[in-house]
Amino acid sequence: MPSKKNKRKRPERPTIHPKNKYSDNPPDFSLLASLYPSLKPFVLYSRDGRPRIDWTDFNSTRELTRVLLLHDHGLNWWIPDGQLCPTVPNRSNYIHWVEDLLSSDIIPKNSNNGDIVRGFDIGTGANCIYPLLGASLLGWTFVGSDVTDVALEWAEKNVKGNQHISKLIEIRKVTDCQGAISIEDSNCGESINCENKMDGNVTVVEEAELLPSSSFDLPLDMNKKYSGPPLLLGVVKDGEKFDFCMCNPPFFETMEEAGLNPKTSCGGTPEEMVCPGGEKAFITRIIEDSVVLKESFRWFTSMVGRKVNLKFLTSKLRNVGVTIVKTTEFVQGKTCRWGLAWSFVPSARKIISLLVPKKSSLSFTLEGLQRQFSAFHVLQSIESFFCTGGASCKLNASSFVVDITASNDQCKAILRDEAKHPNGAATCNTLEASHSSNYLHPPSNNLSFRVSVFQQIPGTLLVKASLQHRDGPVPGVFSLIIQQLEKILRCKFCREKTTRN
Repeated sequence: MPSKKNKRKRPERPTIHPKNKYSDNPPDFSLLASLYPSLKPFVLYSRDGRPRIDWTDFNSTRELTRVLLLHDHGLNWWIPDGQLCPTVPNRSNYIHWVEDLLSSDIIPKNSNNGDIVRGFDIGTGANCIYPLLGASLLGWTFVGSDVTDVALEWAEKNVKGNQHISKLIEIRKVTDCQGAISIEDSNCGESINCENKMDGNVTVVEEAELLPSSSFDLPLDMNKKYSGPPLLLGVVKDGEKFDFCMCNPPFFETMEEAGLNPKTSCGGTPEEMVCPGGEKAFITRIIEDSVVLKESFRWFTSMVGRKVNLKFLTSKLRNVGVTIVKTTEFVQGKTCRWGLAWSFVPSARKIISLLVPKKSSLSFTLEGLQRQFSAFHVLQSIESFFCTGGASCKLNASSFVVDITASNDQCKAILRDEAKHPNGAATCNTLEASHSSNYLHPPSNNLSFRVSVFQQIPGTLLVKASLQHRDGPVPGVFSLIIQQLEKILRCKFCREKTTRN
C-alpha cells in the first residue's frame, strides 16, 4: 500500500471581525437594489444569476457605500467625484480593532473620562468615514483633521447631515505649512532615533502581538522624509487628551503607482493617495510626533498597505522606546492591509509570552558577510557570546552547531546585557532596556537549545536556533535571546547597507 504524503495543514483563512455588522450577513446586492432604486443600475448579474458590482466604476463603488451607510448604519453620506471612496466593511474592521485595543487590559484603563472615548482621525477626507462609523456604532467623539478645502467642506456636510451624531464630531483644518513644525522645535527635549474589492469576504485577523525583530532595521531614504502639512504636532491643541488616533495614510509615492490596479476604482486625490516617501515616510512622521505627544494619546494607530513597511515601522517603534506594539491584518478580497498600534503607557501585562512569538525554532540570515569572515568565525562568536554570559556551551566544528544550556540567572545576564559582548561591541544597539526590565520573566529551569550555521550562497549565512525541549520553559525568553544574538552578529560580521541618493 503506497504511503500517503503528509499534507501540511493550511492555515485558516482570516475571518471578519465578529463585531462587524457584515460578519454573518455580507451585503446582499440584489436586496439592496430592490430597496434603493439608485443602486439598481450598478448591480450586474453573472451567468449563474449572482449579483455583483463593477469595482472599476467609481460611481458604482460610491453608490454602494452610500447605500450601505444609510441602510446598515442610518447615516446620510456623499462625496464629490474624485474623492477617496471607502469600503464600509473594511473600515468597520479597523474601528472594531481599535475598540478591542481600548477594552483590553494591555495598558491600564482610562478612568478620567468615564465611558467617553475620544479619537483623532488623521486626514479624515471628504468621506469622514472613521468618525461617522465610530460615533454611530460606539458613541465615540472625534476630531477629524484635513488640509484641503474640498475635504473639509464635504466632511462638514457629512457630519451636519447626521444630526444625531453631529455634536460628537469636530472637523479641524490643518494649516499647510511645510516644515513649520518639527521634532527639534518642540519643547519636549526628547531625542528620536532614527481600497479595493468588497464582496462580503471582508476579513480581519486577530491582532498579532510582537516585539520588533532586529532583522527589520531598514534604512529610510533621507531624501524621502515626510515634508508635508502637520499630522499631529501643530494640530493637536495644548492640553488635549485622546484615547487613540487612527489614519488611512497615503500608500503611494506617485499617482501613477496608485493607479496600477486596473480592477478597482476607489477614487482619491493626490493629497489622499500620495506623498514623497509614501506611507513609510508618512507613518514615520506620526511615530516621531507620537514621541512628543506620548502624554496626549493612550494608543497611536495607523493602517499600513505594505508588509515590508510594517517591518520597518516596527523597528522604528523599538528605537523610540514604546512600551507595546500590536499588529493585525485586514484582508478584503485579494487585497491585504495591516493595522499597526503602539503606546507609551506602561503595560499592565508583564508576561513575556504575551509579547513575544512563541516559537521553538527561529532563524535569520546574515547577508553581506565581510570577506575576511567565514561560517566558522560566526560559530565561534556564537559560542563566545553565550559563554561570556555564563552559559554552558559545546561547539561541534564538524557539524557547525553549538549546544547551549543557560540557567535563570544566565538568561537574565544575556537579556539585560550585564555580560560583555564577545567582540566588545558595546556600541551596537541591543534590545531596549525598557523591554527587558518590564517583560523579563526567565524560565524556572534551564533553557537548552542548539544554534546551527549554514552556508547558503557566498556572503550569506543562515543561522538557525532550536529549543531542545518543545514543552520546556517560556519560549518568549528564547525569542528575545536569539534577537539579541542576531543584533550582535550583524554588527560584527555584516557590511553596513548604504542608502542610495
